[in-house]
Amino acid sequence: MGHEYEIADRVEVDATPEQVWDAIATGPGITSWFMGRNEVDGGVGGTVKTAFAAYEPSSEITAWDPLERLVYGTEPGPDGRFVAYEFLIEGRSGGSTVLRTVTSGFLPGDDWEDEFEAMTAGGELFLRTLVEYLNGFAGRKAVPVTAFGPMIEDWDRAWLTLGRELGLAGRPGVGDRVRLSTSAVSTVDGEVYFANAHTVGIRTPDALLRFVRGFAGPMVAMHHLFGEVDSAKQDELWSGWLGRVFRR
Repeated sequence: MGHEYEIADRVEVDATPEQVWDAIATGPGITSWFMGRNEVDGGVGGTVKTAFAAYEPSSEITAWDPLERLVYGTEPGPDGRFVAYEFLIEGRSGGSTVLRTVTSGFLPGDDWEDEFEAMTAGGELFLRTLVEYLNGFAGRKAVPVTAFGPMIEDWDRAWLTLGRELGLAGRPGVGDRVRLSTSAVSTVDGEVYFANAHTVGIRTPDALLRFVRGFAGPMVAMHHLFGEVDSAKQDELWSGWLGRVFRR
């Protein structure tokens, strides 16, 4: 069966078109808000490559108009699966920028609805993280942290557990002020900038912390840390923290 989809969004950010282009069209820029580590070989016919654990898609660039338009996507697989991304940049007076995005593709199989729900929730988090990055960290380069916790059977309970770790009485919600202290970071104060059924995003002075319901069942930390950071050490520390907090 399968499902063909197209998701369009429009956001306005307090950043210049040059800063937006750097965030969406360079490897360090994409790495500062998306997932994993990214490399860009610019120009039409070039590639955008992402490395996130064992997931390593490579997308071909089909439109490359600096400061205006970028389009890239994966080749359809044997089952028809593909995903494509389009970014349209429009500068505004005063230094702000309107960014329009379109994500389209095809999900194969009779169980496409569960995957589509998870993909949509993750896509919302990525877009809001891009907005937070451009509004507060534009031009800075983040070190990505990717850590996998234990498999979760009761997600309502897991989100409540995360809330307690953040000093809250319930599940984290947009606008909540939080405090987190772990072996990975000193005690930091932050604010929840995004939350939906599958994700929670937290902004601190030096990081964008994200907790995600993995499609296969684990709690996943997908953070962006600004400053001098030992990536491998942070992966290890956050993995240990997830294991302690969400152990069965």
